[in-house]
Amino acid sequence: MYPGFDEVIHPQPRLSIMALLAAADWAEFGFIRDSVGLSDSALSKHLSTLEQAAYVTIRKTNTGRRRTTDLRLTRQGRAAFDAHVSALQALIAAARTPPEGEPPPGS
Repeated sequence: MYPGFDEVIHPQPRLSIMALLAAADWAEFGFIRDSVGLSDSALSKHLSTLEQAAYVTIRKTNTGRRRTTDLRLTRQGRAAFDAHVSALQALIAAARTPPEGEPPPGS
């Protein structure tokens, strides 16, 4: 297909999670959950998949009586996300290229 296309990242919820984490150093579980619109259990399942692929780090801390879960892309995760974005851009560019002998749309 396209070099860098990643089946682990590609499902929409995981792609959204990776995009949010790519823009942050650490992000709180609740922020990601609310931003992506997933339940706690659905987000946990997607995070487990990303963690098994070594794409995210999950850090759990206790602050007084409150437990927080923070998430971060690993170096490998950031590289995989960047490669996947490049593959998607190549796919889109190929789709916008008219077949040989056909004029571009709008001409």
